[in-house]
Amino acid sequence: MIKIEALTKTYPTPKGQITAVDNVSFTIERGSVFGLLGPNGAGKTTIIKILTTLSKPDSGRCIIEGFDINRHPIEIKKRIGVVPQENNLDRELTARENLLIYGMLHQVKNLDNKIENLLKMVGLWDRKDSIVNHFSGGMQRRLLLARALLPQPSILFLDEPTIGLDPQIRRQMWDIIRKTKIEGRTVIITTHYIEEAEALCDTIGILSRGKLIAVDTPDNLKTIVGRYVVDIIDDEGHLSQHIFKSRDEAHEFASKLSNCSITIRKSNLEDVFIKITGERI
Repeated sequence: MIKIEALTKTYPTPKGQITAVDNVSFTIERGSVFGLLGPNGAGKTTIIKILTTLSKPDSGRCIIEGFDINRHPIEIKKRIGVVPQENNLDRELTARENLLIYGMLHQVKNLDNKIENLLKMVGLWDRKDSIVNHFSGGMQRRLLLARALLPQPSILFLDEPTIGLDPQIRRQMWDIIRKTKIEGRTVIITTHYIEEAEALCDTIGILSRGKLIAVDTPDNLKTIVGRYVVDIIDDEGHLSQHIFKSRDEAHEFASKLSNCSITIRKSNLEDVFIKITGERI
């Protein structure tokens, strides 16, 4: 289990300071996929850096599998794997060499077999001896994921794991991430892709400007704000949206409208975000 209590982090700026994470608290159950959803600058990556011991909070408490991040950082590092937002592979080495060096640093046992199994899992075994600099962006993201899984961590952090990837490659990454959950691993994902959060996450925390606005399952979040949306485009092309608890309420509202284009659809997490925060992701 991961427990975060009143987490706060500020950074200095020329005009004073900015609060990147503002009194955030939540709990992540073991073996679940937890998503931090929000736009760039919401505080997602800062929270990941704190939980992975790369940054210290100004205040608050974080407990990961019984260990405090400030007092027991080494114990926490033994239990986590991290796929960072930036690509920090050694691009002059092969795929296998990247994993071999990482595995040796982490004293991974039975290293050759684990490298083979992971490269096969992420679909890169046939490119094991290829220089990483020749890989596509999607291949490099898959290799980053294989590297993070090499020490067999019980907790996996994925910071924008599919950023910059086309939809087909993104879905391939989703399939690999789902496999890690099946193995009983706790997965924490940051994303600003609505579809990704809905496809992968058991629980979602919605972040806006450093504040945690809501935490719940995707279905519960949509139920809270309304299950159906009426999209209205007027004669001048302006879009307005209205959310309703039931399909009947949505249809009744739409039946009273005229001289506009109307679409009735099920709500998604972007609708939830807009309703709660007044902003778009």
